[in-house]
Amino acid sequence: MTYGSLLRIVAPVVIGFTVSLSATPDEFPRPRPAEALQKRAWDILWEGTHDESTNKRSKATHALGLLSDDPAAVDLAEGQLQDREPEVRAAAATALGEMHSAPSIPKLENALSDKSISVAVAAAHSLLDLKNDSGYGVYYAVLTGKRKTGESLIEKQLDEFKDPKKLAEFGFYQGIGFLPYAGYGLEVVHALTRKENSPLRAAAAGALAHDPDPLSGKALTEAVSDKDWIVRAAALKAIAMRGDPTLLPYIKPAMSDHEDVVRYTAAASVLHLARPAQTDKKQR
Repeated sequence: MTYGSLLRIVAPVVIGFTVSLSATPDEFPRPRPAEALQKRAWDILWEGTHDESTNKRSKATHALGLLSDDPAAVDLAEGQLQDREPEVRAAAATALGEMHSAPSIPKLENALSDKSISVAVAAAHSLLDLKNDSGYGVYYAVLTGKRKTGESLIEKQLDEFKDPKKLAEFGFYQGIGFLPYAGYGLEVVHALTRKENSPLRAAAAGALAHDPDPLSGKALTEAVSDKDWIVRAAALKAIAMRGDPTLLPYIKPAMSDHEDVVRYTAAASVLHLARPAQTDKKQR
């Protein structure tokens, strides 16, 4: 074999090898499958949160709650708190709570003053999950119809929860509407179909169980005589969970309530609150 023929064979190989060694990753990007999959996932969420459809924006925003410890997801959710539609803002407030995003507390506190009560309740729920007691004020307002400052809620705000479909959707997404009352069965559904907001007010009563503010304790004792049995039962349970025996006199009359579930809850609450007194008596 001549030198010339050998050169014709070897030269392309050497040149190609040299080019491959000198090429940089930026010049010849080769995304890994995992990176491509993550990019596609982010594209889906980004498009969903910026879709023209309120329903799609709300669903995509709520899905962000799965991404804890993800600064990009937190930023996106915080941005959705400024959406023009309350459903999306409420989903954003919920997602930030599910992310356990403590740095988002100031923005959630601002959302407590949202003109939509559904957004305010979602923010309150997330704040309580983040161990921030400022959320209790909204539940107090939902239960009593007025804020702790004495300012009344606007009727239009409460009307948001007179639509059974909206109330059911809100209860599902926020996780506060029906879980404590699953045992009440179809009676809760009937309350919804009558376009009442009593299930939400009952959930608000339950949320106040651990609010140390005496104003909330007073609101719960007043709710024991509420016109809606769901609220009465929830208030009794919340009073029991507060563990304050001084509230016993306010719940004893409920053992004669015309609704059986209220009577049962009142009886159990009396026994629950009487336990500390019995224990102290034995120790003496």
